[in-house]
Amino acid sequence: MPALPGGGLPQARGRVAYAVVRSEDPTIFVGESVEVLARVIALELVAKTPAWQFGSSLNAVRDYLLEQEWAEAIVAWMNATGDVIDIYPDEVVWTESDASEEQTLFEIRLSPIFRDPPTQPA
Repeated sequence: MPALPGGGLPQARGRVAYAVVRSEDPTIFVGESVEVLARVIALELVAKTPAWQFGSSLNAVRDYLLEQEWAEAIVAWMNATGDVIDIYPDEVVWTESDASEEQTLFEIRLSPIFRDPPTQPA
């Protein structure tokens, strides 16, 4: 493993979970894990939705929230609102040390776009 300036070892890349609420006004949520993300969505979307929007599923949604059944609550919210949430449970967080200008230029020069001659797979 290459040493960093000052003799330290590079840190492992961080990871996060994120969700995109595909609605008229898209919203993005980010959490340090999918478990945290599910709780945030339950709190920020499901619990803050007016009760009348859930119709006959209101009592079930309340039970899901109180029983910490976050996935069930989120699915019920999507069914009630018609909005879709795309959840990405384990994504890399890129940092300056991961994608410094020097490193990026080096890796770009080694990438397929710069390989000669340009050939198409058979």
